[in-house]
Amino acid sequence: MENRRLTPVNLDSYKPLRELVLDAIREAIINGNLKPRERLMEIQLAEELGVSRTPIREALRKLELEGFIVMIPRKGAYVADISFKDITDVYEIRAALEGLAAGLAAERITNEELDELERCLVGKAEAIANNDMDKLVDVDTRFHELIYQASRNERLSNIINNLREQIQRCRATSLSVPGRMKQSLYEHRAIVEALQARDANLARQLSHEHIENAENIMMESLKKEGLPR
Repeated sequence: MENRRLTPVNLDSYKPLRELVLDAIREAIINGNLKPRERLMEIQLAEELGVSRTPIREALRKLELEGFIVMIPRKGAYVADISFKDITDVYEIRAALEGLAAGLAAERITNEELDELERCLVGKAEAIANNDMDKLVDVDTRFHELIYQASRNERLSNIINNLREQIQRCRATSLSVPGRMKQSLYEHRAIVEALQARDANLARQLSHEHIENAENIMMESLKKEGLPR
């Protein structure tokens, strides 16, 4: 952590300090600014975020429970590895749930939600053109959240949201693979067209394939990096 990779927290935010610190470290892990197996030193994290060590310690305990870090006795905290099994588990669940959500959304989505999905496509294209990964991840996340919302099944949305952090970690990694951003945009457009046509079967199929494609591309990329199985 010789170079600053964490942005100092905004102390004027309405959120409690411990939540700001937790969000900042979690986001750095999801975005890859803090790498798997990297040691996390409390004093360095505190200096970069501009806070004391107490909220850092609290955040690390919470992140351990979420599976983002591991605590090794007498050695300290390290960013957790993400294995092939971890990725497969998340994507298997996500493909099934997103397919279900899209199928339901095709029958229940409003015109206003369809319009917002169209705006997401425009925003995603702009982010790709500007190579703005942060915006791309935000727009991609919003796109999928709109489909969950349009399913009108609150329990389904809650189940998917319980996987949110694991999904975000995989999403950022997948979208960073060369060529995946444009392919993802193409797949999103096809899903929107199926929703506009109110074709539940096609929307379900395309959403399932979209998640499978993201998994396959990500797995091939990570195999080249020697990801632990």
